[in-house]
Amino acid sequence: MNPKTLSQSKPSDLDAFMLECQARVEPALDRWLPSPDTTPEILHKAMRYSVLGGGKRVRPMLVYATGIALGVDMRGLDGPACAVELIHSYSLIHDDLPAMDNDELRRGRATCHVAFDEATALLAGDALQSLAFYILSHDPRLSIVADTRLRMIEALALASGSRGMAGGQAIDLASVGKTLSVTELENMHIHKTGALIRSSVLLGAYATTEVTDEQIKRLSHFANCIGLAFQIRDDILDIEGDTHTLGKTQGKDIAMDKPTYPSLIGLEAAREKAEDLYQRALKSLSDLDQRADMLRRIAEFIIVRPS
Repeated sequence: MNPKTLSQSKPSDLDAFMLECQARVEPALDRWLPSPDTTPEILHKAMRYSVLGGGKRVRPMLVYATGIALGVDMRGLDGPACAVELIHSYSLIHDDLPAMDNDELRRGRATCHVAFDEATALLAGDALQSLAFYILSHDPRLSIVADTRLRMIEALALASGSRGMAGGQAIDLASVGKTLSVTELENMHIHKTGALIRSSVLLGAYATTEVTDEQIKRLSHFANCIGLAFQIRDDILDIEGDTHTLGKTQGKDIAMDKPTYPSLIGLEAAREKAEDLYQRALKSLSDLDQRADMLRRIAEFIIVRPS
């Protein structure tokens, strides 16, 4: 089924689920983040400014949806959902810095280094990364054995480091002004965007001891597909979107001469590739019952989202 047709026919269930996830993760993030009155106040204010400044919370939503698909109570997923969102927020702070993408707008507001300063932004990102792993190691609601906590920590650490998100950003910076092959571009985005999306799914899966190796394999493939589709959609929105809707500077990739899917294969071919990835993602969930429907809906949302 064409995802636009599906989106038009049944819009409210995903909207309701997204609101439910946001209603859970927002107060949980607020609880885990240090109070703005705690020393050092400016650093803690910068952390809270960056994390609590809006956003769709797609990665926490993936944690919740995966856990629900495997029968996990949502209360046991709040910690992992917060952890992955803190890593995402840290990456956005650092990506926006003048030494990286040099952007002044994020989620419709001034970026962290503009609202505060570059040094504070660097430290805020560092502190958010550390807090993510503190949550996974200390969250009392995670009713799993120590070995499973370690699997969660390992998954998020690999997704965040040189073999994941940070490595993807390094490749991205080195690729400015260059012509990459589609394979090289795909490799960059599997690391930069896809790794954290995959870890979001894995954190939800590891929240239960009942998950099988085959289910992990299929869920990983699902996550790889939607992670790449997410980036392709980002590339398309950089051309077709507007700054107000996106909440960040439209046309930034073109202005910086970054390689994108539309620039390599054309806009229509990029749309077709996103659709193919969507179908492959759905196929990966074929052995899961209706409890996985929100994962299916999130896959759809990723390739038709307006921002």
